[in-house]
Amino acid sequence: METPASIRWAEEARKARRRLYPVTVVYTLVAGLAFAWALRARPGAAAASWLLGVAFWTWVEYMVHRYVLHGVFPDGPGMKHWLHLLFDHLHVEHHRRQWDGNHVNGTLKDTGPFVLLLFLLALPLPPHTLMAFVAGLVQAYVVEEWVHHSVHFCDFDNLYFRYIKRHHLYHHSRRGQEIAFGLTSGLWDAAYDTRIPADVRAALYAPLLGKPFPRRQES
Repeated sequence: METPASIRWAEEARKARRRLYPVTVVYTLVAGLAFAWALRARPGAAAASWLLGVAFWTWVEYMVHRYVLHGVFPDGPGMKHWLHLLFDHLHVEHHRRQWDGNHVNGTLKDTGPFVLLLFLLALPLPPHTLMAFVAGLVQAYVVEEWVHHSVHFCDFDNLYFRYIKRHHLYHHSRRGQEIAFGLTSGLWDAAYDTRIPADVRAALYAPLLGKPFPRRQES
């Protein structure tokens, strides 16, 4: 879908950031306190669990994006109706209007119940185990949300950003909506055979060491 020339990108970016700031502040504070508590118990084990949580998030982001955000949840009785209301239109509007700041990032309302449940499940266990793991998972989620925000609204001239911007914006193209589900890398796309085709990758990534991604013109 073509982007209307009248879109005010800076205004939409500010709108998206206003939605993302509460997620960033609340989750970073909670994850930081949880990790600090875990470090007081067994620092080495806590650090290892935290890193494992960060790594595990890369798989979670892929699976959620592919099977939940791009999933279909038809209406029906009982649980089917709840899933339909919760998930069925979650990601559709973002693909229809990827420039719309109201549909780029998740909010506390969207993700808060899941984050709260994870921390409650971790409470009975030693803090250097599941608590530290969840802290890493949640902090990685915050980073992923900022990466996603940035590929839609920012232009950074570094190798990783130029790569992930090409990767994700191809996912938003007509040919790419059933592939390239990784939001911070293409690692799990390679593992699950949803990688961008080789000839397209060559066209997308060959210029990475040259000029940065073409900059958007402000309206």
